Amino acid sequence: MVVLVLVAIVMGTALPILLGDGPTDREMRSAARQLAAAARHVRAEAVAQRRETFLVLDLENKRFRIDQDSREYQLPEAVLLALFTAQTDQISETVGSIRFFPDGGSNGGRITVSAGENSDRKYEVDIDWLTGRVAILE
Repeated sequence: MVVLVLVAIVMGTALPILLGDGPTDREMRSAARQLAAAARHVRAEAVAQRRETFLVLDLENKRFRIDQDSREYQLPEAVLLALFTAQTDQISETVGSIRFFPDGGSNGGRITVSAGENSDRKYEVDIDWLTGRVAILE
């Protein structure tokens, strides 16, 4: 009886992972790191070139691009993205940006990488509005 209970517990926790029910923790962490690295790059570019620069996110297609760079970077398809930014930088319902200023500051914002709307599994890329500092919060 004890063995059956243990097998049931193991299968209950392992089955969703094996069946691919949502993104893995590695995929979410990787996406958060990619976004944080891109935001840091955009901030450095704003300071070096002494002009406003943008990190543009396409939430629906799970892509992002760096201002004045035609390349788009794809994130894992299984992750869910959400963007909290200034209303002036929301291009459409599914596309928005985070703006960085020549002094290193930003309009601020937060990019949430999650397993789903009701999931507790998430990483947040937080951009401080005053300093432009980029941090990943679990």
